[in-house]
Amino acid sequence: MALTTDIKSLLPHREPFLFVDAIISADDNGSVSEHTFTEDEFFFKGHFPEYPVVPGVILCETMAQAGGAALSFQKKVPEGSLFFFASLDKVKFRNQVRPGDKVRMEITNLRVSTHMIKQAGKTYVGDTLCAEAEWLCLVGNKDQAK
Repeated sequence: MALTTDIKSLLPHREPFLFVDAIISADDNGSVSEHTFTEDEFFFKGHFPEYPVVPGVILCETMAQAGGAALSFQKKVPEGSLFFFASLDKVKFRNQVRPGDKVRMEITNLRVSTHMIKQAGKTYVGDTLCAEAEWLCLVGNKDQAK
């Protein structure tokens, strides 16, 4: 059972660039979220039309969105925060994610403040590890982004 499926209230992202469907669990240590990649995703038209695969950078984005949404849900960052990648490290792609796959994102909070977030994550389809990474996000707001 999901803690919430109201992801649009937690992230500024919108379709076609919103990659979290539900937050399953969240605490100070981290979170678990899910997203199903449908055959209608915009990137499948070009990556690769005859054998569609979720691009690795989208899996990294999916993990970061999941981590940010969970922190917003827990009110660990100011309401309406924007999250900007500052670094992406230790990235490994282990298995492909294809149309129709439900991805589980397991996120670990390494360091959280109102201005900066350091997290690590893994994506799974079932029990199969598909991608893993660590990232640093700067936390801002719309006024700072102008």
